[in-house]
Amino acid sequence: MSLTTLIADTRKAVDDDAANAQAVFSAQGTLVGITEVDVRTGTHTFTVDEPPALGGADVAANPVQYALASLGSCQAITYRFWAEQLGISFDSLSVRTEGDLDIRGFFGFDDTVRPGFSAIRVDVTVTGPESDERYAELAAAVDAHCPVLDLFTNPVPVTRTIHGKDAS
Repeated sequence: MSLTTLIADTRKAVDDDAANAQAVFSAQGTLVGITEVDVRTGTHTFTVDEPPALGGADVAANPVQYALASLGSCQAITYRFWAEQLGISFDSLSVRTEGDLDIRGFFGFDDTVRPGFSAIRVDVTVTGPESDERYAELAAAVDAHCPVLDLFTNPVPVTRTIHGKDAS
C-alpha cells in the first residue's frame, strides 16, 4: 500500500469515527542487571543499558540515546509522510540528533541542575530536486506534526503508580 493510499484511508476512517484516531502505545521494562533493562514494546524487544561511567556494562544504548534516536527516527518518518502530503520529492534524508546533559542532575549532586537534556539539536540533511524554499516548507510541516518532537517541546502529564509487596 502506498503512503498516499494509507493517508487517504486513515483520513476516511477518522472522518467516519473520531475514535479511530486514538491509539495507546506501551512499553514494559524489567531491570535485569545493575543498569541493564530488557524492554518489550508489543512484539519487539530491546535492551537498554548505561556506559561504565554511569555504572553499566554498555551492552546497549542508554535511555537518553534511545530518546535521541526516537526523535531522529520520528523526524525522518514524519518527513516521509509530509513530503507525500505536500508533493515534495527528495532523494535522501538523514537526521542527526545531539543533546547536552549535565549528570549532576541525575546523580543529585546539584538540585538546581535538571536531570534531563538542557538543549537538543536536530540536524536534517535532505537532497533532491526541490528548492530550498520547498524543503523549508516541508521542515515546518514536520516540526508542526512530529509526535516525538512534540514530546520534547511540550509538557505531557505523567502519572506514576508504584506497586510493592504491601500495596493494596
